[in-house]
Amino acid sequence: MRGEAYAYAAYSLFAAEADRQGLPAVGRLLRSTARTELNEHLREAATLAGLAGGNAANLRQAINGETYEHQVMYRRFAEQARADGDLEAAKLFTEIAADEGRHRDAFRTALAAVTTGRGTIPAPPKADVVAVPAGLPKVKAARTRANLDTALHGEALAHAKYMLFAAHARQTGNAALARLWEGTAGIELHEHLAGEAVLAGLVRTTRENLRKAITGERNEATTVYPGFARRATAVGDTAARYFRDTAADEAKHAAAFQKALDQLR
Repeated sequence: MRGEAYAYAAYSLFAAEADRQGLPAVGRLLRSTARTELNEHLREAATLAGLAGGNAANLRQAINGETYEHQVMYRRFAEQARADGDLEAAKLFTEIAADEGRHRDAFRTALAAVTTGRGTIPAPPKADVVAVPAGLPKVKAARTRANLDTALHGEALAHAKYMLFAAHARQTGNAALARLWEGTAGIELHEHLAGEAVLAGLVRTTRENLRKAITGERNEATTVYPGFARRATAVGDTAARYFRDTAADEAKHAAAFQKALDQLR
């Protein structure tokens, strides 16, 4: 699921860059593929894995994740970036650690309201959208680059999970909780992931972005998902069909991206 969530986020950013370069057809292709990754592949995987539970269970899961990121992960990343001389990354990691603490506290308040029937769900936070233009990495150390990659995948997955949790909350009649999930998901995607993407140099020219996407899709089509399917088949798990179907989809994505790239040459 981390790969699908990350693909959604990356392709959405690549689509925005294609638009900036005056390539609307490529932008539409990237956005359409991003939606498939999020709304089909990830959602089906989440269903198979039982990712989303009841509202209280979802809040507890999120509290655990936000606590780890607030107390451990981002603080460690900030210390390491500072030691390696990547001060801009250290500042961002420190800011995100504080944000994750606020998210945890809001989810704790929401959990109390959900489980006791007393109190109110906090108002949703609003994202200050960070633009992600094409550019080279703004960090020097290999360790900082690796930490940014970990953080990008984590923020992408948090966004996707929270949107799933929001859908469940709305289906169960808790619109206030759904809004809290959606607002927090927006912070994870449009502030945290976007800020990290700028430092990581995630977005390049559209040609480079397509080449990167093709490499990733081909790897998933020929190696990752076929391997998952073989292991699932060996133990009689019905997820094998999902893995095979997703591998076929990823091959189609790679072919579509290759065609788009060829037309740019």
